[in-house]
Amino acid sequence: MFFPTAGVEVPVWVPPVVAFAISCGTSMGGVSGAFLLLPFQMSVLGYTHPSVSATNQLFNVVAIPSGVWRYYQEGRMVWPLTLAVVLGTLPGVFVGALLRVIYFPDPRRFKIFAASVLAYIGLRMARDVLRGAGGGQTKGHGVVEVEEWSWRRVAFRFQGVAYSAPVWGVMLLCLIVGIVGGVYGIGGGAIVAPFFVSFFGLPVYAVAGAALMGTCVTSVAGVVFYQAIAPWYPHLSVAPDWGLGILFGLGGMAGMYVGARCQRFVPARVIKAGLVFVLLGTACKYALEGLG
Repeated sequence: MFFPTAGVEVPVWVPPVVAFAISCGTSMGGVSGAFLLLPFQMSVLGYTHPSVSATNQLFNVVAIPSGVWRYYQEGRMVWPLTLAVVLGTLPGVFVGALLRVIYFPDPRRFKIFAASVLAYIGLRMARDVLRGAGGGQTKGHGVVEVEEWSWRRVAFRFQGVAYSAPVWGVMLLCLIVGIVGGVYGIGGGAIVAPFFVSFFGLPVYAVAGAALMGTCVTSVAGVVFYQAIAPWYPHLSVAPDWGLGILFGLGGMAGMYVGARCQRFVPARVIKAGLVFVLLGTACKYALEGLG
């Protein structure tokens, strides 16, 4: 099947199958599969236009709700944290989208940027895995109990342990992550879960749902924004490839649900170690392609 906006031809079954496999694993860590789907589109399919970022965010819009629904059913949604993620990342997504079109239209420059982002996240998570940080829970059974919700602090209890985070600190972090995510095309909250674990010591089982929900909301804004600014850049492919994005999203929808359902049975250390391996491997690949 030929996708005109992306300018690629691929069998119709490939996008949903690939998206399912990626999303099943990454959703366990509260990370959207979009950050790995983008390397697949660029390196395997040869889709390197700026619109690949918009298509990636369209994938989030279709895929993520099923995973969020599963976390909600299991009582593992920290809604105050979700609101802080959305409010913090939304402005960043708009700024990131403009930066992507203006400063990173060249595939090689963009790959160097992406490699830097992924390497930083991967190395930070690797340090936490080696130190055992954020790995107090071996399994994710339990319900989140919110104890405090104000503009200063969010506090909740999970598996009998109390956790808290400063709201303004969360929003500032999400703003920065939102800009990076907007450039990369993965939605504002797509990579915020590892930072919650690293910076604030929050459990991955409790923050995964909030991170995914924030990613979904900001991705909607990102897709609309890319579509809106497309007429201003007629020389570039900026708007998402709707057909390709929806196919990826359908596979991701199933993968997100399965990953969210299975997450509580997998040790947190294993989840983070798997993400580290994928992050650093992808970063090395991008660095070699960008500098080669």
